[in-house]
Amino acid sequence: MDRRRSLTPAMHVDLLTIYFLLIGTLLASSLITLWEHRTHPARSKALRILAAGYATLATGCAAVLVRADLPGVWGAALSNLIIMTGYLLVLHGVATLNGRQYRAGSIALLALIALTWATWGARHPADMWYYASALPIALVSAMTSRELLRGDGMKGVQSRHVATFVTGFHALFYLFRTFVLPVLGSRYGDGFVALASKITMYEGVLYSVILPMSLLKLIREETHGQLLRESQTDYLTRLGNRRWFFEEGERVMNEVRSRAPAARQPLSLLAFDLDHFKTINDRYGHKTGDDVLRAFADIARSAMGPDAILARIGGEEFAALLPGHDRLRAKAVGEAIARRFAQTVTHKIEGVDIRATVSIGLAQHGHEASTLSDLLAAADAALYSAKSLGGNRLEMLLL
Repeated sequence: MDRRRSLTPAMHVDLLTIYFLLIGTLLASSLITLWEHRTHPARSKALRILAAGYATLATGCAAVLVRADLPGVWGAALSNLIIMTGYLLVLHGVATLNGRQYRAGSIALLALIALTWATWGARHPADMWYYASALPIALVSAMTSRELLRGDGMKGVQSRHVATFVTGFHALFYLFRTFVLPVLGSRYGDGFVALASKITMYEGVLYSVILPMSLLKLIREETHGQLLRESQTDYLTRLGNRRWFFEEGERVMNEVRSRAPAARQPLSLLAFDLDHFKTINDRYGHKTGDDVLRAFADIARSAMGPDAILARIGGEEFAALLPGHDRLRAKAVGEAIARRFAQTVTHKIEGVDIRATVSIGLAQHGHEASTLSDLLAAADAALYSAKSLGGNRLEMLLL
């Protein structure tokens, strides 16, 4: 019992230690974020701004420790302005992820805070420091939370929600300091205000750890998702590639098979092969051939609905899985694509129009095949039939 009592003072963490911990976590977050900017070039600017924001917050917190060394309210005003600059940089960094910025508003807010310190704050320094200065922090944190909630350019869902919660809670906490703490402080005295200041430091440590880590996780998730999409995308046409087609196609086929026969929606597959493509490549060059492939991809993409699984599965071979399309509807889509592609002038060399056509094979799930591989094989058989008949047409495999 006596041994436990003797250990209690040694285990106590004083407020100054917590404050140094807050400064240290902000600096560590700044360094980690700055290091990460080289790994994520697409988000390099946002990460550098965020790193500057964390470092500025740390500088402002350090300035608080020596604010009494400057005459009048200048120490408190300067440290408050540095801290606000840090919060504004964090807002600007998050807004950059969405393609927005708040430069003019940030400068105006800092000017307003400086003016408030020079006038009202000079006469009421304690009220300005403990209560009024919390309002701009609440406002900027709420705007940061709103940017995260909108998430126009952010893909990470879970980490974005965590960051949104942290900044939103931070905003509510400082709203409490602005409007509720003065009332409770006048009722319960300076001891309650000191307790609130202690809680503020603990909350600040959590903010300085959780927000940077969740934003880094968000950007890492986004980068991972981008790499995954690139591995599943054909670089030339920006359609899905063969791997993506089979992964997504199997998913759709499994969904169809999992339903009762009476509830299953129709599912059709179109196989495409550009006619005489090698001749176009040999005669006009690969650049022209690439233009033809891109033109076909654009036409096919525009003719199909958002649920279609359209991919380039070979050199001049494409495939489209059409959920909800029976034979007649899929046939109409395929013929519209063939017609538009044949009517499109894809390139001009020395005044000569280069026209290209496409042959199409159609197969329907449940009629010609029950698996994706069999369905594609059935559509390919119909495609070869279209080729043998001269091309520029759609054929269905009839069993």
